[in-house]
Amino acid sequence: ITGSAESTSASTARGFTQILLTYTLGSITALLGIATLWLSCGTLERDIEDAQIQMVAVKPIARWQIWIGKWLGILAIDALLLTIAGASVFFLLQWRATRLTPDQQQVLRNEVLVARAGAKEILPDFQDVIEKELQRRIKNSSGTITNVAALRSQVEGQLKAGIQSVRPGGQRLWRIDLSHMKDSLRDQPLTLRVKFFTAQTAPSGTFTALWQVGNPETARVWQSEPKSFAPETFHEFPIPANLIDTNGILDVVFANPNDATLLFPLDDGMEVLYREGGFGLNFARGMGIIFCWLALLAALGLAAASFLSFPVAAFVSLSVLIMSLSSGTLTSVVQEGTILGVDHESGLATSSSILDTVMVPFFRVILKIINLVQSFSPIESLSSGRSITWTELGLAGAQIILLLGGILAAFGIIAFTRRELATAQGNS
Repeated sequence: ITGSAESTSASTARGFTQILLTYTLGSITALLGIATLWLSCGTLERDIEDAQIQMVAVKPIARWQIWIGKWLGILAIDALLLTIAGASVFFLLQWRATRLTPDQQQVLRNEVLVARAGAKEILPDFQDVIEKELQRRIKNSSGTITNVAALRSQVEGQLKAGIQSVRPGGQRLWRIDLSHMKDSLRDQPLTLRVKFFTAQTAPSGTFTALWQVGNPETARVWQSEPKSFAPETFHEFPIPANLIDTNGILDVVFANPNDATLLFPLDDGMEVLYREGGFGLNFARGMGIIFCWLALLAALGLAAASFLSFPVAAFVSLSVLIMSLSSGTLTSVVQEGTILGVDHESGLATSSSILDTVMVPFFRVILKIINLVQSFSPIESLSSGRSITWTELGLAGAQIILLLGGILAAFGIIAFTRRELATAQGNS
């Protein structure tokens, strides 16, 4: 009972810290994002409407320099505010951690307040196997195959399902290659992160899992006690150190004692997590990616204000922000190929073909642009203790600031350069 209570307490502390981290960073990003849009739309357009920009434009300063100066000024304010807010969140987390028991603090240091990288099973190339099976079915088919693409998709699905599924009484082996870091992982505990699905339900809502880690011939072996896991959710549990064999391979075996078949997805069914660095530097890199988001919003607001009035520029900028937050809806439209949805009974689209022809390709392009930004998720990574590498931060700066921000900046500068600033201002 005492051990169960300590485990529950540690889980509660971990969950509370993850929620605190997610909601504080999410709120900071939302508030600073809206403030950045509002400021960037107002700082340029208000100067134009109040005829203040003429005092600068008549000087030997290019208009692109005025535009870039506005952008850099907003970025300086964002950097200051983000630094203050980020430091407050960081020290709040550290302060709350000191108020926990040593065991709970250890759990947080190993699972949340840490930078962990992951390693997955290296899967073989299925294309040759799929192609051979496809040709065999086509050859043995009594009729003419009219949709080869659908048949290939069916063959691929069946092949992967056979690998992912663990039948009752069966086993599944994952071989994780850690040879490039086996020396650095010596004496370091690891964590398994697993997720599975099942078509059946259990009376308790959970299924029993038996795990064996390590190669009996070349390494130590660790066997777990029966663990109860719920389907369709991620589970993490630690394993002892020094279970990697001499070749740097970690063998993980799952035995299924249940009466139901369990399915472990190939992409995220099994992952080995290991410590890569500390939380402080990882948190700073996460703040850097959020700063890239704010830089893009500043460019968006300034670009809109370069040719629109303040109310219209603010409306357009906020509309683009709302659209970017609706990526789930856009993804659904693109996948279904229709605006108004699909009648699931008939399988037919309910919207007109003309509207779909125009809007679906447009949404597909917008979704690709949104994914360039949303592919970097520092808040999710920080709340789950995942490592944010310098490479990811560099890619975020290149894609978000240089590519997307550069396109908006070029558009805004061209519009601002061609805009007539000497128009008489109305006086009341």
